[in-house]
Amino acid sequence: MSSVQRRRGRYVTFWRTKLITDSRGNLKKVADPDSKVTVRAAVIPQRSQRAEVGAGQVEINVTRVIVDAGIPGVDLWSRAELDGEEWDVVTPPSLRWGTRQTRHWSIDLRQRPSPPPKEAPGG
Repeated sequence: MSSVQRRRGRYVTFWRTKLITDSRGNLKKVADPDSKVTVRAAVIPQRSQRAEVGAGQVEINVTRVIVDAGIPGVDLWSRAELDGEEWDVVTPPSLRWGTRQTRHWSIDLRQRPSPPPKEAPGG
């Protein structure tokens, strides 16, 4: 049995990765939006930073998700969807050992920048 946070946690959808060949003939990994897997996870905010840069703002949000089982195909090139936002996987899934009740996988996510706001007409 897992923790209450993981049983009743929030849903996170991960995009698995796939290998493609780029225009130069090199193999590279990319997130595959057609290969998604949704899991329940405990979500723990890690750090947040905000900076004023010119006309816009730069914001960095990092959060950790804890899941019961490893997710095949999820690695550093994967993406995640959490609460309607897109996130990049910034640490590979890592197994945390313990008793059956406390053993889990943790993955750190970094929020992708949102598009800049559109200028008001005439401004």
